Amino acid sequence: MKSAIIAALIGSAAAFAPAQNKAATTALNAFEDELGVQPPLGFFDPFGMLSGDCSQERFDRLRYVEIKHGRIAQLAFLGQVVTRAGIHLPGNIDYAGNAFDSFPNGVAALIGPDSIPFEGQGQIIAFIGWLEIAFMRDVPGTGNEHVGDFRNGALDFGWDTFDEETKLSKRAIELNNGRAAMFGILGLMVHEEIQPLGYDPDLPIIGHLQ
Repeated sequence: MKSAIIAALIGSAAAFAPAQNKAATTALNAFEDELGVQPPLGFFDPFGMLSGDCSQERFDRLRYVEIKHGRIAQLAFLGQVVTRAGIHLPGNIDYAGNAFDSFPNGVAALIGPDSIPFEGQGQIIAFIGWLEIAFMRDVPGTGNEHVGDFRNGALDFGWDTFDEETKLSKRAIELNNGRAAMFGILGLMVHEEIQPLGYDPDLPIIGHLQ
Protein backbone atom coordinates (compact mmCIF):
# COMPACT_ATOMS: atom_id res chain seq x y z
CA MET A 1 0.00 0.00 0.00
CA LYS A 2 2.82 2.41 0.88
CA SER A 3 4.45 1.82 -2.50
CA ALA A 4 1.12 2.53 -4.19
CA ILE A 5 0.77 5.77 -2.24
CA ILE A 6 4.31 6.80 -3.19
CA ALA A 7 3.57 6.04 -6.84
CA ALA A 8 0.43 8.15 -6.63
CA LEU A 9 2.41 11.03 -5.18
CA ILE A 10 5.01 10.78 -7.93
CA GLY A 11 2.26 10.78 -10.53
CA SER A 12 0.64 13.79 -8.90
CA ALA A 13 3.92 15.66 -8.86
CA ALA A 14 4.52 14.86 -12.51
CA ALA A 15 1.09 16.16 -13.33
CA PHE A 16 2.14 19.65 -12.31
CA ALA A 17 5.40 19.62 -14.26
CA PRO A 18 5.59 22.07 -17.17
CA ALA A 19 4.05 20.58 -20.32
CA GLN A 20 5.11 21.21 -23.88
CA ASN A 21 3.74 24.63 -24.78
CA LYS A 22 2.70 23.71 -28.31
CA ALA A 23 0.73 20.61 -27.26
CA ALA A 24 -0.91 22.39 -24.36
CA THR A 25 -1.89 25.29 -26.58
CA THR A 26 -3.44 22.95 -29.15
CA ALA A 27 -5.59 21.23 -26.54
CA LEU A 28 -6.57 24.49 -24.90
CA ASN A 29 -7.61 26.06 -28.18
CA ALA A 30 -9.67 23.02 -29.14
CA PHE A 31 -11.58 22.64 -25.87
CA GLU A 32 -11.36 26.03 -24.14
CA ASP A 33 -15.11 26.53 -24.53
CA GLU A 34 -16.06 23.18 -23.02
CA LEU A 35 -17.82 22.94 -19.68
CA GLY A 36 -15.28 22.55 -16.89
CA VAL A 37 -12.84 25.26 -17.99
CA GLN A 38 -13.62 27.30 -14.91
CA PRO A 39 -12.18 28.65 -11.65
CA PRO A 40 -10.29 27.74 -9.60
CA LEU A 41 -8.36 25.28 -11.80
CA GLY A 42 -9.12 26.63 -15.26
CA PHE A 43 -8.29 24.17 -18.05
CA PHE A 44 -8.11 20.98 -15.97
CA ASP A 45 -5.80 18.45 -17.63
CA PRO A 46 -3.15 17.64 -14.99
CA PHE A 47 -1.80 14.56 -16.80
CA GLY A 48 -1.71 16.12 -20.28
CA MET A 49 -4.15 13.59 -21.74
CA LEU A 50 -5.48 16.15 -24.21
CA SER A 51 -2.06 17.07 -25.55
CA GLY A 52 -1.62 17.11 -29.31
CA ASP A 53 -4.42 16.42 -31.75
CA CYS A 54 -7.20 15.16 -29.51
CA SER A 55 -10.58 14.27 -31.01
CA GLN A 56 -13.95 15.21 -29.57
CA GLU A 57 -14.61 11.51 -29.05
CA ARG A 58 -11.53 11.18 -26.84
CA PHE A 59 -12.45 14.33 -24.93
CA ASP A 60 -15.95 12.96 -24.27
CA ARG A 61 -14.49 9.67 -23.06
CA LEU A 62 -12.12 11.45 -20.68
CA ARG A 63 -14.95 13.66 -19.43
CA TYR A 64 -17.06 10.54 -18.82
CA VAL A 65 -14.25 9.00 -16.77
CA GLU A 66 -13.65 12.25 -14.87
CA ILE A 67 -17.31 12.56 -13.91
CA LYS A 68 -17.49 8.96 -12.74
CA HIS A 69 -14.25 9.19 -10.75
CA GLY A 70 -15.44 12.46 -9.21
CA ARG A 71 -18.69 10.88 -8.07
CA ILE A 72 -16.88 7.89 -6.58
CA ALA A 73 -14.41 10.20 -4.81
CA GLN A 74 -17.25 12.26 -3.33
CA LEU A 75 -18.85 9.11 -1.92
CA ALA A 76 -15.47 7.90 -0.62
CA PHE A 77 -14.72 11.20 1.12
CA LEU A 78 -18.20 11.27 2.64
CA GLY A 79 -17.71 7.70 3.84
CA GLN A 80 -14.45 8.67 5.54
CA VAL A 81 -16.05 11.59 7.34
CA VAL A 82 -19.11 9.60 8.44
CA THR A 83 -17.29 6.51 9.73
CA ARG A 84 -14.56 8.51 11.48
CA ALA A 85 -17.32 10.43 13.21
CA GLY A 86 -18.39 7.11 14.74
CA ILE A 87 -21.43 6.49 12.55
CA HIS A 88 -21.76 2.88 11.35
CA LEU A 89 -24.48 0.51 10.25
CA PRO A 90 -26.15 -1.27 13.18
CA GLY A 91 -25.81 -4.98 13.80
CA ASN A 92 -23.19 -7.46 12.65
CA ILE A 93 -21.36 -7.72 9.36
CA ASP A 94 -21.19 -11.53 9.46
CA TYR A 95 -22.61 -14.60 11.20
CA ALA A 96 -19.57 -14.72 13.48
CA GLY A 97 -20.94 -11.73 15.36
CA ASN A 98 -18.46 -9.07 14.21
CA ALA A 99 -20.15 -5.68 14.39
CA PHE A 100 -19.81 -3.12 11.61
CA ASP A 101 -18.04 -0.75 13.99
CA SER A 102 -15.49 -3.41 15.01
CA PHE A 103 -13.44 -2.87 11.85
CA PRO A 104 -11.01 0.03 11.36
CA ASN A 105 -11.70 3.02 9.15
CA GLY A 106 -10.12 3.97 5.85
CA VAL A 107 -7.54 1.85 4.04
CA ALA A 108 -7.10 -0.35 7.12
CA ALA A 109 -10.62 -1.69 6.58
CA LEU A 110 -9.40 -3.28 3.33
CA ILE A 111 -5.71 -3.97 3.96
CA GLY A 112 -4.18 -5.09 7.24
CA PRO A 113 -4.58 -7.55 10.10
CA ASP A 114 -7.97 -6.19 11.17
CA SER A 115 -9.44 -5.73 7.70
CA ILE A 116 -12.81 -6.96 6.51
CA PRO A 117 -12.57 -10.68 5.58
CA PHE A 118 -11.94 -11.54 1.94
CA GLU A 119 -15.48 -12.88 1.52
CA GLY A 120 -16.90 -9.55 2.65
CA GLN A 121 -14.65 -7.59 0.31
CA GLY A 122 -15.69 -9.90 -2.52
CA GLN A 123 -19.33 -9.04 -1.89
CA ILE A 124 -18.50 -5.34 -1.97
CA ILE A 125 -16.68 -5.71 -5.29
CA ALA A 126 -19.54 -7.78 -6.74
CA PHE A 127 -22.08 -5.15 -5.67
CA ILE A 128 -20.05 -2.36 -7.25
CA GLY A 129 -19.72 -4.41 -10.44
CA TRP A 130 -23.49 -4.90 -10.55
CA LEU A 131 -24.05 -1.15 -10.16
CA GLU A 132 -21.51 -0.50 -12.92
CA ILE A 133 -23.20 -2.87 -15.35
CA ALA A 134 -26.82 -2.11 -14.50
CA PHE A 135 -26.96 1.58 -13.62
CA MET A 136 -23.72 3.59 -13.70
CA ARG A 137 -23.48 3.94 -17.46
CA ASP A 138 -24.92 5.90 -20.36
CA VAL A 139 -27.60 3.92 -22.20
CA PRO A 140 -27.98 5.18 -25.81
CA GLY A 141 -31.47 6.09 -26.94
CA THR A 142 -32.86 6.88 -23.48
CA GLY A 143 -32.80 10.66 -23.82
CA ASN A 144 -29.60 11.40 -21.90
CA GLU A 145 -28.51 14.99 -22.54
CA HIS A 146 -24.76 14.88 -21.94
CA VAL A 147 -21.79 12.68 -21.14
CA GLY A 148 -22.23 11.25 -17.65
CA ASP A 149 -26.02 11.60 -17.65
CA PHE A 150 -27.02 8.31 -16.04
CA ARG A 151 -30.76 8.94 -15.82
CA ASN A 152 -31.30 6.55 -18.73
CA GLY A 153 -34.98 7.42 -18.99
CA ALA A 154 -35.69 6.20 -15.44
CA LEU A 155 -34.62 9.01 -13.09
CA ASP A 156 -35.35 12.71 -13.19
CA PHE A 157 -35.26 14.50 -9.79
CA GLY A 158 -36.63 17.59 -11.51
CA TRP A 159 -33.76 17.93 -13.99
CA ASP A 160 -36.09 18.55 -16.93
CA THR A 161 -37.64 21.53 -15.11
CA PHE A 162 -34.36 23.48 -15.12
CA ASP A 163 -33.46 25.94 -17.86
CA GLU A 164 -30.22 25.50 -19.82
CA GLU A 165 -28.29 28.02 -17.73
CA THR A 166 -29.21 26.24 -14.49
CA LYS A 167 -28.30 22.86 -15.96
CA LEU A 168 -24.86 24.11 -17.02
CA SER A 169 -24.32 25.66 -13.59
CA LYS A 170 -25.17 22.43 -11.78
CA ARG A 171 -22.95 20.38 -14.08
CA ALA A 172 -20.08 22.81 -13.50
CA ILE A 173 -20.57 22.57 -9.74
CA GLU A 174 -20.47 18.78 -9.93
CA LEU A 175 -17.19 18.88 -11.87
CA ASN A 176 -15.56 21.16 -9.30
CA ASN A 177 -16.87 19.09 -6.39
CA GLY A 178 -15.62 15.91 -8.02
CA ARG A 179 -12.16 17.37 -8.63
CA ALA A 180 -11.94 18.57 -5.03
CA ALA A 181 -13.07 15.17 -3.76
CA MET A 182 -10.43 13.35 -5.83
CA PHE A 183 -7.71 15.50 -4.28
CA GLY A 184 -9.37 15.14 -0.87
CA ILE A 185 -9.64 11.35 -0.78
CA LEU A 186 -6.08 11.00 -2.10
CA GLY A 187 -4.92 13.29 0.69
CA LEU A 188 -6.71 11.21 3.32
CA MET A 189 -5.20 7.99 1.96
CA VAL A 190 -1.71 9.49 1.96
CA HIS A 191 -1.99 10.85 5.48
CA GLU A 192 -3.24 7.49 6.71
CA GLU A 193 0.06 5.99 5.61
CA ILE A 194 2.39 8.52 7.27
CA GLN A 195 2.12 7.31 10.86
CA PRO A 196 5.92 7.65 11.32
CA LEU A 197 5.33 11.43 11.16
CA GLY A 198 2.98 11.24 14.12
CA TYR A 199 -0.36 10.83 12.38
CA ASP A 200 -3.05 9.19 14.51
CA PRO A 201 -5.61 7.48 12.21
CA ASP A 202 -7.91 6.69 15.15
CA LEU A 203 -8.74 10.32 15.87
CA PRO A 204 -12.17 11.56 14.68
CA ILE A 205 -12.60 12.69 11.06
CA ILE A 206 -9.03 12.86 9.68
CA GLY A 207 -6.70 12.97 12.68
CA HIS A 208 -3.75 15.34 12.92
CA LEU A 209 0.01 15.59 12.93
CA GLN A 210 1.22 15.71 16.52
